[in-house]
Amino acid sequence: MNTALTPPALWRRALAELVGTGLLVAIVVGSGIAAQRLSPSDVGLQLFENALATAMGLAVLIAVFQPVSGAHLNPVVTIADRVLGGQARGGHIVVYLLAQCAGAAGGAVLADAMFGVPTALSQTDRTTAPHLLAEVVATAGLVLVVFALVRTGRGPAVAPAVGAYVGAAYWFTSSTSFANPAVTIGRVLTDTFAGIAPASVGPFVGAQVAGAAVGVGLVLVFFPGAGRVVRR
Repeated sequence: MNTALTPPALWRRALAELVGTGLLVAIVVGSGIAAQRLSPSDVGLQLFENALATAMGLAVLIAVFQPVSGAHLNPVVTIADRVLGGQARGGHIVVYLLAQCAGAAGGAVLADAMFGVPTALSQTDRTTAPHLLAEVVATAGLVLVVFALVRTGRGPAVAPAVGAYVGAAYWFTSSTSFANPAVTIGRVLTDTFAGIAPASVGPFVGAQVAGAAVGVGLVLVFFPGAGRVVRR
């Protein structure tokens, strides 16, 4: 956990969020494309390969960028941090959100380019009641994991814990646990294994915001006396 009294400059933190979120989406999309090519006849194995790469990659990215920006890499984490006592001002939050969304879009385009896949809007419709319920559950769990650790002084455990949780959530949720509005937006730009149709984005983001609210509520119930959240 970063205990420095003076945080890095805002531009440095925003760049960390942009690059970190971009790399996260590149990992999600790129490993999905690789999985389709390596295991073309086995969807279960494709999902396993995609989940494993995402879980490991996310843990590494959090460990790398945690000392700079807190490694939110996710708008709901940024907003939950503020609700739970973070010191970031409104303008700083907007910068984080813009950086995350821009990075996510760039990461999808980068992954497509690395595999020689034309960038195109996804045709994969994911808007079903089970998928939306899964996004509420996945996002609530993610927020609970992150802030349970941060608010109890176990910030260094966030990277492996979040990686493990997301890897598991690929399998126990029907939506494969997007749990991240920026990543959801970025995945519109790839018509591959990890893509999501533009029409599904609004419902998915709404479910994620609802899940984040549930997660924040659970954090306040279980850890009401914890100190202020600054950075994880």
